[in-house]
Amino acid sequence: MNTIFLGHLDIIAPILLLSTPVGGVGERQALELRVRAVEEENRALRRELSRPPRSPSARLSNSSHHGNQSRTHSEEGTGDNEGQKSAAVGNSTDCVQQPVVDKCETIHVAIVCAGYNASRDVVTLVKSVLFHRRNPLHFHFITDSIAQQILSSLFHTWMVPAVRVDFYDADELKSEVSWIPNKHYSGIYGLMKLVLTKTLPSDLHRVIVLDTDITFATDIAELWAVFHKFKVLGLVENQSDWYLGNLWKNHRPWPALGRGFNTGVILLLLDRLRKLRWEQMWRLTAERELMSMLSTSLADQDIFNAVIKQNPFLVHQLPCFWNVQLSDHTRSEQCYKDVSDLKVIHWNSPKKLRVKNKHVEFFRNLYLTFLEYDGNLLRRELFGCPSEADHNSENLQKTLSELDEDDPCYEFRRERFTVHRTHLYFLHYDYEPSSDNTDVTLVAQLSMDRLQMLEAICKHWEGPISLALYMSDAEAQQFLRYAQASEVLMSRGNVGYHIVYKEGQFYPVNLLRNVAMQQVNTPYMFLSDIDFLPMYGLYEYLRKSVVQLDMAHTKKALVVPAFETLRYRLSYPKSKAELLSQLDMGTLFTFRYHVWTKGHAPTNFAKWRTATTPYRVQWEADFEPYVMVRRDSPEYDRRFVGFGWNKVAHIMELDAQEYEFVVLPNAYMIHMPHAPSFDITKFRSNKQYRVCLKTLKEEFQQNMSRRYGFAALKYMTAENNS
Repeated sequence: MNTIFLGHLDIIAPILLLSTPVGGVGERQALELRVRAVEEENRALRRELSRPPRSPSARLSNSSHHGNQSRTHSEEGTGDNEGQKSAAVGNSTDCVQQPVVDKCETIHVAIVCAGYNASRDVVTLVKSVLFHRRNPLHFHFITDSIAQQILSSLFHTWMVPAVRVDFYDADELKSEVSWIPNKHYSGIYGLMKLVLTKTLPSDLHRVIVLDTDITFATDIAELWAVFHKFKVLGLVENQSDWYLGNLWKNHRPWPALGRGFNTGVILLLLDRLRKLRWEQMWRLTAERELMSMLSTSLADQDIFNAVIKQNPFLVHQLPCFWNVQLSDHTRSEQCYKDVSDLKVIHWNSPKKLRVKNKHVEFFRNLYLTFLEYDGNLLRRELFGCPSEADHNSENLQKTLSELDEDDPCYEFRRERFTVHRTHLYFLHYDYEPSSDNTDVTLVAQLSMDRLQMLEAICKHWEGPISLALYMSDAEAQQFLRYAQASEVLMSRGNVGYHIVYKEGQFYPVNLLRNVAMQQVNTPYMFLSDIDFLPMYGLYEYLRKSVVQLDMAHTKKALVVPAFETLRYRLSYPKSKAELLSQLDMGTLFTFRYHVWTKGHAPTNFAKWRTATTPYRVQWEADFEPYVMVRRDSPEYDRRFVGFGWNKVAHIMELDAQEYEFVVLPNAYMIHMPHAPSFDITKFRSNKQYRVCLKTLKEEFQQNMSRRYGFAALKYMTAENNS
């Protein structure tokens, strides 16, 4: 075994002598020299730690943020006797006035976050921090690939001023901790706080580490200011009896000082820990304890506490209001007498909001406030603080400044450039496309008033689905509760739900379609709308058509004929013959035949009735069929919002790119009735709305002419004749 530095020589020397093979006199003398060197280094570090702490006035260039579980421990000490004292839970603070954090000093926060659920939970923590903060923030996320995709997209579209985010690949760190058996529900990611000194930038000196189930009730700068009081670690005492070992018969926890410490909130002085060789320290402790404990029960918290038990000088006990732990049977009520005492709330029970606590309703309401809080309101400037150049934000502001605010269509034009905060994969997603390269994803978008269609679509389409949902923060939580209560939706792991948060006065229909399209991971996609139910078996039929029509090597858009019913209760036709029968009886109609015939007339329904093989149709003005295309097909034009021309423009672009429109003879979909949308009501009642739509349409046609040249002139001619 390699020589490992721990904190005290009385621990180090025996370990060295036992773990290092000793042969001749020369080897023994070399070992003694190494022990003396370690002893001298240990004394030097003790002397440094005994010096008065420096004022944290110097600004930091870097720092981090971390998150996983929550734990607690005892008082700061500089020797064994001091550190072994068991401290009472309380909020006593030093008489020395706490220094104020510089106005523009960057506060660094590190969080471990992995998977879909943790990526959703951490947003509430971030909101609570942003709500109270008055300083620039630098978040350091240690993530798996899933969380990185979700959070990088979220922060990129959130565009919060004076917030920087960096990501560190947790998968690259697994080998550092995978050797530690862990029974905690957090799994291997629950151990990754142990390797922060190695993971985070070497020039990052201090960082606040947080679990994802934390809620802040005060400015995080108050916690940052506590760094001046101690030398290495800042932790809050554990508020349960776990480490006392008396919870049940034969309960045997890991060693800890007194009640132990909770690691849901940690203040880390990274440079001090690196000097103390933290990596070697915790590894040696873990190896030794695992010989008898066999595994951890509370992940990193057990190992932190075992290290502190041997090295009590490392820890400074924070007042317990910095980590009010809301698990069952805790002493959390002793941490506060009034609402003003609360600083940080930690939902460290698997029960989360269902935990038993006398004041749980108050805590739950505080949590729900941030859970449903409009995140767009947190895009607040920090006046007086220079911010790093955000080129995306600068370009957006430049583009918006070039728009004419006196233009009657200004709001329409502005919407095209609005950046909507987007949370990809709001629920768990688990799907790998089939290996035969024929797989197809249904793409659609919806708002809260179409939620009832989800279960029906899932029953009709067994393949993967990508959905963009336009919702407020509060509506997103309603959707979450709806989905989690649905057996149909919860049984499907191949549906990707992507929340696009509401902003502005228009429904950004084509942005939503693009968001859903961008998350498709199959070679093909079926571009549908949420109000349509595809025929049973359409998924497999489309996959067979991929092979039959050589979709991989040709540019085709396969048209699925669209029908509609005016009845809310419909006996859905199980075959083409049954559909034709209902069509003849007047139960079904070709889609929009009575209000917008041109939209689907080129499908040629008369030919479709008797067709047995696919047939090609030509583009005509206002054609807007529902089609299956390759994943690399063009996106929708964002200038079209609300009602009107959003699909027409896309089909026109497909035609300009020389896609062939091929109608499938045995495919169909049926539009289900619903109340008119708010946007179609605006279109019908607002003359200016219709004028602006016509203007945008003409501008789109002009853009088409510039992009596709002579071939695009037919669109101008066709529209002028329509």
